[in-house]
Amino acid sequence: MNATRPALIMQRWNAVQYDVLPELCAELGVVTPKLERIIYVLEWARIEEFADDSWDGIGRPPHVRAWLANAFVAKAVLGITTTVGLVERLTMDKTLRRICGFPPFAKLPSEATFSRAFAQFAEERLVERAYEAMIKEHLGDQLVGHISRDGTAITARERPAAAANAAPAPRKKGRRKGERPVKQAAPAAGSPIRRQRGQTLPDMLAELPTICDRGTKCNAQGYKTSWNGYKLHIDTADCGVPIAALLCSASMHDSRAAVPLSHITKQRVTNLYDVMDAAYCSKELHDHCRELGHVPLIDHNPRGGEKEHFEPADEVRYRERTVAERTNARLKDEFGGRNIMVKGHAKVMSHLMFGLLALGADQLMRLRR
Repeated sequence: MNATRPALIMQRWNAVQYDVLPELCAELGVVTPKLERIIYVLEWARIEEFADDSWDGIGRPPHVRAWLANAFVAKAVLGITTTVGLVERLTMDKTLRRICGFPPFAKLPSEATFSRAFAQFAEERLVERAYEAMIKEHLGDQLVGHISRDGTAITARERPAAAANAAPAPRKKGRRKGERPVKQAAPAAGSPIRRQRGQTLPDMLAELPTICDRGTKCNAQGYKTSWNGYKLHIDTADCGVPIAALLCSASMHDSRAAVPLSHITKQRVTNLYDVMDAAYCSKELHDHCRELGHVPLIDHNPRGGEKEHFEPADEVRYRERTVAERTNARLKDEFGGRNIMVKGHAKVMSHLMFGLLALGADQLMRLRR
């Protein structure tokens, strides 16, 4: 399904190919393919516009904030793991410095300045706002065939938070003659998906756990793997562009992210099918997808019973879910999703969103072909 606007994509491609690159090559010399990729990503993302909007008159001027934001996008594209490495690369590479906007002969900001700017971008959700605008601009008025939903493990460099044990209720000492102790059963908790269906999106997001803890899941071979950190839940269109993402605790079940993620995706694009694996198998989720006007394609989880197989046509459509696996792999292998050097939910999410921003822009650029 044609879910993009080829005219707009080719317009931006031609602007970079025939206007920006020749001028930059004439000024600085040869531009490598990797640096060309950064130019295209920055042209598609336009993150400097959001860096200007969030300035309140205190701190560095807007243009300097835009340069720093561009540098973090370049860090994701080049696969640089640390801020120290980014500053060192900018110091040596005058072409990269010019692409990000820094003056060629001025002194670069210090590593501490880069770190403070990153913390501020994470607090303001700068990258999330820029990514939402990019998706709405290119895919907002298009019909997307399939949205593939999946979660991927994010290993963090921090200790899991200690579990908070509820204090037991005070009891009287001793008991009457002949009395036997009776264990009080804990009240059964309602289905979280059923509760989410009656909530607003801000309430759903507020209830999702975001602390660093320990998660366990089965891999494709059936073996259990565990990690400390978080879990990133991504909705990916069938054209390979990530639409929305949520970062939650590693121990949270995938199905709890499905309802809020579907509402975020619905605000950005219009799709026909919701494609999910067996971890999302739930009658509540089937009903929720139909309420949104979507057709659910969720692999059946037999839970010890007999497995229900797809119809032949639905089985072919379900193969579209491999795009979610490719998105997870590209984010980790090409755009820094495997090396997390920051701590805290907000900073980890900002780091991953810089990678998703570069991945989404790169995938849009591929659609011109």
